[in-house]
Amino acid sequence: MAFRDHFSAQSRQYAAFRPTYPPELAAYLAALAPARELAWDVATGQGQAARLLAAEFRRVVATDASAAQLESADACNGVEFRVAESAESGLESQSCDLVTVAQAAHWLDLPRFYAEVRRVLAPRGVIAIWGYVLLQTGNAEIDGLLESFQDTTVGPYWPPGREILQARYTMIDFPFERVAAPPFLMRARWTRNDLIGYVSSWSAVARFRQQTGGDPLPAFADEMKSVWPDDTAYDIEWPLYLMVGRV
Repeated sequence: MAFRDHFSAQSRQYAAFRPTYPPELAAYLAALAPARELAWDVATGQGQAARLLAAEFRRVVATDASAAQLESADACNGVEFRVAESAESGLESQSCDLVTVAQAAHWLDLPRFYAEVRRVLAPRGVIAIWGYVLLQTGNAEIDGLLESFQDTTVGPYWPPGREILQARYTMIDFPFERVAAPPFLMRARWTRNDLIGYVSSWSAVARFRQQTGGDPLPAFADEMKSVWPDDTAYDIEWPLYLMVGRV
């Protein structure tokens, strides 16, 4: 399966508006790893997960097949960004204590990636894959408009593979010794403009623009303005769907 770049067109929006993962997740994974020398973050995007891992590991290699994504990543002490596909890391055999894939496993050629994981992980090394689906504000009108935009307005423009994420990764093979993981949440406090910025980073929005020549965001922003006042912020939550295993 050839690499398909779904995010370069909106890489700056992705960097600016994507939520951050909880530090507790990185601490939990580091505690499971056989050592804290090297972590490999795969399909890193702008490095949201990699920067968290840098607080726990001496060295983090963060790879992505999209050079444009990496160009939008902020430098971080202890993190080395590289352009590389998931099945060709360039890392030494048995050199990694942890391999992570955040919100991207559904885009990977998993059999080839898993072969690379087995090659680069040290004995008893850990692999962790996680993702999240649509956020919730707790406001029924807002959440309903957001769901309608996701499923109906831009629904036909999601790239193939998105359905794997929507199924919370229950559809994918995970051929490793499973480790029972506790629940984790991403949290943010957002204004309406934060939400619009986040939605602008969706791959389906980029594909809508490319394929129709139009832009679905202005109408969506107007709808949101009718139910979300300018001076109001909401506490946003995304449950993470996490799979952890060992080789």
